[in-house]
Amino acid sequence: MTFRERVLEVVRAVPPGRVVTYGQVATWAGSPRAARQVGAVLFGLRDADGDAPWQRVVNAKGGISTFRVGTGELQVALLRSEGVDVGADGLDLPRWRWDPPLATWPWTVPAAGDEEAVPSG
Repeated sequence: MTFRERVLEVVRAVPPGRVVTYGQVATWAGSPRAARQVGAVLFGLRDADGDAPWQRVVNAKGGISTFRVGTGELQVALLRSEGVDVGADGLDLPRWRWDPPLATWPWTVPAAGDEEAVPSG
């Protein structure tokens, strides 16, 4: 499974009304230092990936980073439609963050040494 596929698997597991950070997704996808690459994967979603709830991924401070790429208003609207309270400065991350116990993760993290190289940039 590629890094991209693992990212999408993790993002698809996030329930409505909850959020995760780019760093959480990177860690759960097996590449803890690849938060920026998670953003690149989500930015590059295709029509075939339409079931990936990209709007549920926010920055480490609970902010909406997608304003930089022109989809911030859409992300805020989608989160609000799920009941997430998003203010001018983002959202209350401790309140809305999804952090399931390891035993209940609906995906598997690659074992050490099984990771694919993640391109930098």
